[in-house]
Amino acid sequence: MSRIGLKPIEIPEGVEVKIGDRNSVTVKGPKGELSRDLPQDMKINMEDNVITIERPSDHKDHRALHGTTRSLINNMVVGVSKGFEKSLEIIGVGYRAQKQGNKVVINAGYSHPVEIDPIEGIEIEIPKNTQVVVKGIDKELVGAIASNIRAIRPPEPYKGKGIRYEGEFVRRKEGKTAK
Repeated sequence: MSRIGLKPIEIPEGVEVKIGDRNSVTVKGPKGELSRDLPQDMKINMEDNVITIERPSDHKDHRALHGTTRSLINNMVVGVSKGFEKSLEIIGVGYRAQKQGNKVVINAGYSHPVEIDPIEGIEIEIPKNTQVVVKGIDKELVGAIASNIRAIRPPEPYKGKGIRYEGEFVRRKEGKTAK
């Protein structure tokens, strides 16, 4: 049994969910609108502001899709009502980020600054020059943009310099020792 797939999704006030034919789900809320085509095998029921997902059989593919379908719909509902955000920290001497108009410019120890243009629906904030916050309504897109920013200079294990997620633990290694 899928524990996640069996949980009902409660729709908060101000959020409107439409389930079309062929399991195309559209969710509108105060922060925006998301739509997605979900697997057609799953049965999506909506009664009294509660969504439940049922699978047709206990086949391996259906069991795998059950929880995934529920999580995708839940992420859409949470995204349009509250939104998602990922924070990154920049650690290193001279490493910093700044906003130039709509672009984000990151200096991470290269001979050139790295420029990032935010995608539509994604907002990148820089509260401090060593902190970057990626916000948006699509959880998948927020995570992908944050991952791309982290990939500019991943944290290295010797001095810990680089760009890491806030609260991420970087395992440190001991450097070379002289005899």
